Amino acid sequence: MPDYGHHLSFGSFLTPTAEDPERTVALAEATEAADLDLATFQDHPYNPGFLDTWTLLSWVAARTTRLRVSANVLNLPLRPPAMLARAAASLDLLSGGRLELALGAGAFWDGIEAMGARRLTPRQAVDALSEGIDVIRAVWDTGARGGVRVRGEHHTVNGMRRGPEPAHPIGISLGAYKPRMLRLVGAKADGWLPSLGYLKPEDMAESHRVIDEAARAAGRDPREIRRALNLAQTAFLPTGRGFLQGPPEQWVEDLLPLVLEHGFATFIVGTDDPRAIRTFGAEVAPALREAVAAERERTGVRTGPVRPAAALAARRPGIDYDAVPETLRSGAVEPGDRAYARVRHGYMQHGSPGLVLRPDSAERVAEALAYARAQDAELHVRSGGHGISGRSTGDGGVVVDLSAMNATEVLDAGTGLVRLGAGARWGEVARALAPHGLAISSGDHGGVGVGGLATTGGLGYLSRSHGLTIDNVTAAEVVTADGRLLRADAEHHPDLFWAMRGAGGNFGVLTAVEVTAAPVREVVLGQFAYDATDTAAFLRAWGETAEAAPRGVTAFLTLVPGRAGGGPVAQAMVVHSDGDTDAAVRALEPFLAVGPVLDQRAQLAPYPAILVGADGPHRGHGLPEARSGLLRHITPEAAEGTAAMLASGDAAFVQLRQVGGAVNDVAAGATAYAHRSQNFSLAAMGTARRAADLDARWADLEEHMEGLYLSFDTRTGPEVLARAFPGATLERLRALKAEYDPDQVFDKNFPIAPAVRV
Repeated sequence: MPDYGHHLSFGSFLTPTAEDPERTVALAEATEAADLDLATFQDHPYNPGFLDTWTLLSWVAARTTRLRVSANVLNLPLRPPAMLARAAASLDLLSGGRLELALGAGAFWDGIEAMGARRLTPRQAVDALSEGIDVIRAVWDTGARGGVRVRGEHHTVNGMRRGPEPAHPIGISLGAYKPRMLRLVGAKADGWLPSLGYLKPEDMAESHRVIDEAARAAGRDPREIRRALNLAQTAFLPTGRGFLQGPPEQWVEDLLPLVLEHGFATFIVGTDDPRAIRTFGAEVAPALREAVAAERERTGVRTGPVRPAAALAARRPGIDYDAVPETLRSGAVEPGDRAYARVRHGYMQHGSPGLVLRPDSAERVAEALAYARAQDAELHVRSGGHGISGRSTGDGGVVVDLSAMNATEVLDAGTGLVRLGAGARWGEVARALAPHGLAISSGDHGGVGVGGLATTGGLGYLSRSHGLTIDNVTAAEVVTADGRLLRADAEHHPDLFWAMRGAGGNFGVLTAVEVTAAPVREVVLGQFAYDATDTAAFLRAWGETAEAAPRGVTAFLTLVPGRAGGGPVAQAMVVHSDGDTDAAVRALEPFLAVGPVLDQRAQLAPYPAILVGADGPHRGHGLPEARSGLLRHITPEAAEGTAAMLASGDAAFVQLRQVGGAVNDVAAGATAYAHRSQNFSLAAMGTARRAADLDARWADLEEHMEGLYLSFDTRTGPEVLARAFPGATLERLRALKAEYDPDQVFDKNFPIAPAVRV
């Protein structure tokens, strides 16, 4: 049989003896120390002399850091596949993606029957294993709708909730020898795991042929199936010699034909001798890798990952998938990949990108950007968190997703200087900084990405006391359109530094920021619900009270239309930025007088606790229509217009966020966000179906507004930019756009046209 071109990996096959359990674990640790890839263990649950294999896998995973673990093989008749799927995904998540799954149809039926499983004919055993694979994969498929429903002869699942999803795509290998089982390997499995001894050398070619024919009949490339082999000292190799006989050079000589002529790429040595494990890892594995690499280069064997036929069919036009740089391949996700459901959508918008690249360093970002520019496809950049406009995904384009660059580093706890990866989410940042008594003003939602907020503004619960997010940024690390890696701060590229704080999405890919965090441990959160039936009067009272509050208070107000004949209801989040409860009570009490109170509560809480959490993948809740504006004061005209819009039902809700205070201490020209005299941000959310009506209502309000906040507006175009950036600011931005991005590579996030050079 041919060489299938798989990368080589090596492991140990250890006896899980209960007599000396620590020795078994020590052999697994020796496997990792020998630089082998995998430790595997027999699974005979009916043998009282053996440790329970699943418990052992968990223990070994906890005692090691790099080693992958697997049973060899799991006895499926005694392990219900629905629960096995959940257990496997859980261990994979806990171990950081280090579990592999190998299954068997059951042997030693006397022991299996003694534990309550019924004896199966060979055909039934294959059918049961096939149904079990379906169940396991359905449980892991968290992107599918509805619960798991499998109605088989041997396994039935009726609506089980899916998940969790494993940390990595767990391959399912089968231990198989007879034709019916081999055909199942070809049709459904990711790998084949026989043992030399049970598999005779003279049967190898025929076994591969059966697997490959079954794979082709199922529409699969035979290279999708990885071939592994257990090697025991008592087994005889095709050369006629027993394995582990002679010097390591002879082992390499014996194994080389198994790769080049028989297609095996994973070798698992069955021994409990630590010396043999060390020799296998230190001498045999590297020498065999070198010999195979040389022969493959000589013969031109195709190597690398194999994509299923269904995945190839899902590829989008305009993208050269084979040209993805090698350094980005491990993090690349295509439409046919298992991970696609986790990365395709934005927080609001459903997406169907043609390719998602997940670089893990600024250098890799530059490579991803260069690759994306060479494709006939749109470029989108995603900082890792949610956004309202949905421009971080799209249809058929290339998404550069920065979620792998999510580190939070405290550079100087005394001054509060921290470095944040652009792919981090603010909830993660808040939790990482809390033990140091630090916090950064960063919106109200923990699922928002650092990169989006740190380049636009950042209206948060600490804004009036500590300013916008961008006001605390001291340096930005940026990959520009031409691939340069720049540090922009007050001394280096100060013009770019100015532009990044308010319009950064137009000038490059932000990879990290340095930010000065504030000394914040606990805050006092007041939560109030009001009857806002007399909406205009309520809004005027709210505005006056909020403006009169000490600058340590930042208040957010959300209003929703009335239901079932009732009037609008308002919900307030009022944050006092330190833990002085007496001062907080005095500051919050006036908010109880702005209207009829339906509910009230106040609590002392750590800052991370008040951020709405969203740590999982985004599912695309549905793209809203959002409109944004800024107000100096809530005038009678603004209050009446907002009340009319809410009463019409054209807006699903409206929100007022308080600014002013420290935000307005910053000079208007200090950052590209130039709005430093307003006290409120007003946002309205509606649906696409009623967008025209919403716009009509909003037009009546806009004449009372001064500017807008881009992150809360889904519109685009010159008129939006003109309101977001006052005249002189926009002209300066256009000049800088001509310098840093004249080809308009970054044209998705409220694009600014470059100035025409004369």
